[in-house]
Parts: sequence; C-alpha cells; structure tokens
Amino acid sequence: MTYPDATYTAHTAPPLPTAEARATPARPGRDRYLDLLRAVALVRVVVFHLFGWAWLTVLFPSMGVMFALAGSLMARSLARPAGSVIRGRLRRLLPPMWAFSLVVVPMMFALSWKPVREEGLWWFIKLGSYLFPIGSPPFPGESGSEGGWLELSWADQAAGPLWYIRAYLWFVLASPLLLKAFRKLPWVTLLAPIALTAVIGTGLVTVPGTLGEGLLDFAVFGSCWILGFAHNDGLLKEIPRYLAVSCAAIVMGFGLWWASGHLTAEGWNLDEIPLAQATWSLGFCAILLVYAPSWQKLPGRLAGWDSLITLANNRAVTIYLWHNLLLMAAVHLVDQLWSVPWFGDTFSTYIDRSYEVLTFLAIWPLIGLAILAFGWVEDVAAKRRPRLWPNGADRRRRA
Repeated sequence: MTYPDATYTAHTAPPLPTAEARATPARPGRDRYLDLLRAVALVRVVVFHLFGWAWLTVLFPSMGVMFALAGSLMARSLARPAGSVIRGRLRRLLPPMWAFSLVVVPMMFALSWKPVREEGLWWFIKLGSYLFPIGSPPFPGESGSEGGWLELSWADQAAGPLWYIRAYLWFVLASPLLLKAFRKLPWVTLLAPIALTAVIGTGLVTVPGTLGEGLLDFAVFGSCWILGFAHNDGLLKEIPRYLAVSCAAIVMGFGLWWASGHLTAEGWNLDEIPLAQATWSLGFCAILLVYAPSWQKLPGRLAGWDSLITLANNRAVTIYLWHNLLLMAAVHLVDQLWSVPWFGDTFSTYIDRSYEVLTFLAIWPLIGLAILAFGWVEDVAAKRRPRLWPNGADRRRRA
C-alpha cells in the first residue's frame, strides 16, 4: 500500500488572526445545537450496531461528531488551569466506566474466564485498563456456553465501546499541549493527525499491540477533536463560508475516493477504513460547525424533542457504555416471543419478518432501565445531586 497523495490538505487559506484575537470568551449556558448533534450521534451508534448498515457511517459519522463536540467543550474548559480541567474530566469519565466494569468483569469470571492460566501475570497489569483505560482492556474471545443466555462473543461486544473511553482519555490528557500548538500553528496542528493516519492507518507503517490501537484512534479522530478547538476559538467564523465548505467538500471527496478503493466485506463501512474515516469525518464536522447556529432553545418542531435530547446529553456516557450489552439483551427478549404459548405459534412468521424492528423497539426501554440503574453515577462523578431521569423537567418548571 502506497502513501496517498496528500494534496487535499494543501488548500489556500486566508491569513489567520492571532491566538489572542481568536480565543473569544465562551458563550454562557448550553448550546442546544451541539446537544442535538450529540443526541443524533448516540442514536445513530445504537442503530448502526443493531442493523449493521455500513452506509450509516457515511450518512452521519457519529464518532467524529462526538469527538469534535468534546474538543470544543475541552477548549472552552481550558480557560481554567489545565490541571483542574483534566482532573474534572477524569472524574466525570471514569466512575461511569467503573460501574460498567463492576458488572461486566465479574460476569466474565463467572462464565469461566481463566486469564491467569492462559496469559500469565502480565494480565493483572492489563486488567488495570478497566480502572484507568490508557490501553485496551482484556476480555475473553469466547465466554459462556453454546445455547446459553449470552452469545459466546458477548464479552467482545460488551467491551467494544471501551475504545471510545480510551481515545477520549488520550485526547483529554493531550489537550493542553494540543491547544497551545493549535493556537500557534492552527493549520499544521489540525491536519497533522490526517498525515499520521495516512502513515499508520494505511499499512505504510505498522505499530503493533495496544499502543498501535490507541495511536490509530488518536490519529483518525484527532483532527475532529482539534476542529472543536477551532469552533470554540471562533476560527471557523474568520474563514469565508464558501471557502470553508469548498475545502471540506474536497476533503470529504478524497475520503470517499479512498474508501471506494479499499472497501471491506461490509462495503462502505468507514469504521474499517481509517484514512477515509478521518477525512470524511473532518469535512463533515467542519460543515456542521461552519453552519452552527447558537441555540439557547431548540427551535420549532425540534422543541418537542427537548426532553429526550436533554436526557441523552445528561446520560451520554451511560448510554454509550451499556448499549451494546443491552442490544444483546433485547435480542434475547425478542427470541422469547416464540416461546409464548399460542402467540409464538400464531405470529411466528410476523416475528421473523419484523425481528430487527422488534429489537429496535425493545432496546429503548432497556436503555431507560440502564439510565435509572446506573445513570446517577454520572451525577455523582460531576458532583451534582443524583437524579434518576434528568430530562430537564425541573429546569422547565423553574422557568
């Protein structure tokens, strides 16, 4: 595999203002447009993991959007001392993961996982990634037994979302230096992760093991995170909109072109094509943020979704961590319909035809139960009063 032609990064840009001129004070309160994007990204992740439609990664690159939004909020927070910001982010991130690990890891052991015998004492160090996810946490390739309540690959699927927690942690730790670099050399810093992806994400250079996995995720989504810096600092408003959109379209076009020559068994699944994911996500997020309005309230018909969008944002980590495990539970619940006397025999054909739709309907009540059972940990981690269902109803009543 050869190094791709990187001419798509060489756009002519207008002169940039100084860092002091760009770094404008953050707007007070929540930006409901960003909250809407985050909620849509979460729903898209759940839908993709259920239906497996590869084209969804092109239609809405959820992970790139989530990292761009997180980067914007991180830059806003870094107006305060970096040490306190990092501690605050870790405090909010890690306890929800610990609650997840307290359920999942004992389940792995209960279903006959014997890693010490299989992998040696080094496993104990790797197990620490369930406490501080600087690397990839270990899990059994197969767990349980055929015909049991859980698929043999349940542990792999349950631990799947933890890569996002690891990548988020890397970005949080690197953000003080990244933000300084961005404000000195914005274009170089913004495009450097794309160049890194072109090297390690195309097979040109291979970095093995956990380090390689983390470095690749950092490279693929690094430009989206740094784009969030540009949004927070007001840099995107300094660029003529037609030029920003044109450059974004060129970058996205390159991503689709690269993907077309590197399709996987799943087709246009950008999650499996690093360079296409990096470039498409960067261009897509740039357009979303260039046209970003500043909404203190959701306008028009979107206002009817205010409660669910508020809930999704207040429980984003809980939803993301638990959704894969709950999808397996939803599948099992739908399977039980065939065992219901009379109903299973009478409607078996309809159950079979609408299997995925029924699973889609079943997953949301289960996510609601997870929010009730574990979501309060996010409040405790943020030093807030624990709430069972934080959909903004209290705030609206006070208003």
